[in-house]
Amino acid sequence: MATKTEEGAEAGTTAGIETHNDDETRAKTGTAGETARAEETKTTAAADEVDEAEGAEDSEGLDAEEGADDGDAKVPSGVGQGAGAVVSAALGLVSLSGGWIGTIAGAREQLVGQLRTPSTAGVATQIKAVYGNAWHSTALWAGLFALAALLTGVVVLARPAFGVPGRPQAPWIKSVAWAGVCLGVIGLLLAVLKYSDALLGLPSTG
Repeated sequence: MATKTEEGAEAGTTAGIETHNDDETRAKTGTAGETARAEETKTTAAADEVDEAEGAEDSEGLDAEEGADDGDAKVPSGVGQGAGAVVSAALGLVSLSGGWIGTIAGAREQLVGQLRTPSTAGVATQIKAVYGNAWHSTALWAGLFALAALLTGVVVLARPAFGVPGRPQAPWIKSVAWAGVCLGVIGLLLAVLKYSDALLGLPSTG
């Protein structure tokens, strides 16, 4: 009987040890699984944060590029205004002499006057037909060039008022445009004086 009791006690002890070992193994396994799941969760969260950061950077980059494109599209470069100012000044210079077109037109009027005026006409008639009409034609073309210079300069100076608010016009554009306007005014005044015979009129034949 003592032997059976001892054997039963040993069996119970062995079973208890095995049960304890199984519990420790399960606990270790559970802890390892939870640790692995926690690490996976951390890795996934870190990857999501990286993706979000990259997406934000891409969005900022696209927004910056779109903003730069919009800014370039909205802000004028001023090339057209500069070209208009130069053209105005050039037309003003041409108006002072009438230009090549004015010279050709004057020569044509002189030739027409010689062909249409009879040799028996009076001296005053011949002078007016041959020289007077040619002089008036040159003055007319000079006045047209002066008017074109004046209008072009005024348009260039007034352009910023209809453009992007707060964007000043380049100083050199203003200077050249004002030069064109001044030359246009002077050329227009001279053209009027020449056409009305108030300046360098035809000589008197009386």
